[in-house]
Amino acid sequence: MPGCRLADQGCFWVGVTYAERGGQTLPDGTQMYVEYQKPEVQTQPYPVVLVHGGGGQAVDWISTPDGRPGWRTLLLQRGYAVYLVDRPGHGRNPQPPVDAGAPPGPGLVPSVEMIGAMFAGRHDPLHTQWPGTGAPDDPALAQLLGSLQQSSPGIGEHHALMRRRGAELLDLIGPAIVITSSAGGPSGWLMADERPDLVQAVVGLEPLGPSGPLPLAWGLSASPLTYDPPAASADEITLVDVAGEGGGPPLKLQADPPRRLPYLAEIPIAVVTGERSFAQAMDVGTVAYLRQAGCTRVEHLALGELGVRGNGHLMMVERNNAAVLDVVTDWLGKVV
Repeated sequence: MPGCRLADQGCFWVGVTYAERGGQTLPDGTQMYVEYQKPEVQTQPYPVVLVHGGGGQAVDWISTPDGRPGWRTLLLQRGYAVYLVDRPGHGRNPQPPVDAGAPPGPGLVPSVEMIGAMFAGRHDPLHTQWPGTGAPDDPALAQLLGSLQQSSPGIGEHHALMRRRGAELLDLIGPAIVITSSAGGPSGWLMADERPDLVQAVVGLEPLGPSGPLPLAWGLSASPLTYDPPAASADEITLVDVAGEGGGPPLKLQADPPRRLPYLAEIPIAVVTGERSFAQAMDVGTVAYLRQAGCTRVEHLALGELGVRGNGHLMMVERNNAAVLDVVTDWLGKVV
């Protein structure tokens, strides 16, 4: 694939706010790091904002664990300007201060063995796209683990912070496409809910959802979303188990009558699922939840059904990451 000449690149911080500590005025640790690149030939009208997954950072999009170009380069070559974020408390951001006595947040860095089994498909012979063995001595696995860290405490607080910082970023750069991964998935819904006029589309690569492993009190997020009729608290969002199709795992949906998500309703949304990923049932649940909540432009892009085979949860860094991105950009070309 050809290289790409840049017209501009740089980095900045969104949301630098201050707090008094020890008699000094200091940044409060809730800022968000952003870096960007713009191609010399920008053929696409809207930039892409890439939001990394749980425990990761923006480097997830820069290159793959075996050294091939990541989605940032591939998107630049396709004519998009690209913005990468380190979610607050991750990557180049400082860790936000933790109140004394606050419970620790969920650990998002599993063991080497767990990563190898879940993300690198060590025990799944049909998961063929991980660029290594998935064993503890796999150099590609070591590169992945090197980028991970614990998330900051408080998933609800983090989601609320991503809503604010994501909206501030959109205010700076204007209308954009938001692509999220895994535990970064709620960021896309929150940014669209806060700035529906500035989000042209949301693509979730196996986004953390209501049928997933972590509780999301507001259905798609651990912090408030705008519902119609309005919900004054998460207690008013009643989630129930609904039988999955064809004997599949139960899905968590709203109890009848469901509330709508009015600010997400008309935004093009794609949920992308790897053929051999553990997240398949979660994604079916997320798509069903969005549709139940009145989101009329939701599509489920199941890679295996589209001829892109053998992918796990980390599709954006696997051997065929360019083919996965083709699916995404082909969809964007139709809806944006």
